[in-house]
Amino acid sequence: MNRRHVLQSALALPTMAYTISGPPAQAEPLYPALRLFIPANPGGGWDGLGRAIEHVVRQAGLAGGVQVENVGGAGGTVGLPRFLAQYRNRPEGLMVAGSVMVGAAIANKSPAGVLDVAPVARLTEEVSVFVVPPDSPLKTIQDLLARLKENPGAVSVAGGSAGGTEHITLGLMLKALGRSAREASYVAYSGGGPAQAAVLGGQVVAAISGISEFGEQVRAGRLRALATTGERRAGPDVPTLKEIGLNVALPTWRGVFCAPSLTVPQKAALVTLMERMRDTPEWREVLSQRGWDDAWLPGEAFGRFLEKEVASTAAVLTEIGLA
Repeated sequence: MNRRHVLQSALALPTMAYTISGPPAQAEPLYPALRLFIPANPGGGWDGLGRAIEHVVRQAGLAGGVQVENVGGAGGTVGLPRFLAQYRNRPEGLMVAGSVMVGAAIANKSPAGVLDVAPVARLTEEVSVFVVPPDSPLKTIQDLLARLKENPGAVSVAGGSAGGTEHITLGLMLKALGRSAREASYVAYSGGGPAQAAVLGGQVVAAISGISEFGEQVRAGRLRALATTGERRAGPDVPTLKEIGLNVALPTWRGVFCAPSLTVPQKAALVTLMERMRDTPEWREVLSQRGWDDAWLPGEAFGRFLEKEVASTAAVLTEIGLA
């Protein structure tokens, strides 16, 4: 999907409504039952990806049943130890997570991070968007940047977990404006859902999260989008940060992991499951509806990406004073 259409698609199309149904009559499913562990509360980006996986594997007949478990907190670092302990002997178990966990584990000095689970596949990438209430005096992204440059501490910004992608984005923006990331009034929530509630309720000045999480409220006119964090303009009226002069571009990726104790064939089978899912028309419809980009990277290639991602994120967090 061309990135310049991402926001336009996310805001113009209705949110998908999933129905629970059994797989269509066809060959034996790859998994009689699949377990999805989501280390986040319902309503956020990881939960959205998990529910989309559930929907597609059911509809495509790839799994006979799907059980979903949510355990939220601290950018996934609360649920991660539980996944490692309880899913070590579950070849049918997948954990949904993403780039937020990388920074959150570093910022929270968590004993476990994404390198402690086995990579199955990176699935999606999504730009984030800054939003404000429709009656906000901040009409453009330039208005928000002017306020941040003048007094960052007076501009509360809601986002995901401390040290996550949104927090890093705000820190990089402040650095580009000649301020310190430590001056940010960043209010960390357990996901895009609570952050959305905070900005809608006037508890914060602005919020930042994935476009799929704010799209419905923007479509309804209850939030106004100011700018995205992508490389290029994602819609006719919503510029990128780079476009208005800030050299900041930090999209969010999401994927799935399994227990490191699984055998090589068991891990390969989960990669095959995700590959088969990705090839379905149902999955392509999910990408279109959600405004997600296909970011497919399986198994070992995903693992090499993660090693670089952890190192670069640690360097950025240290540089901007968040680690």
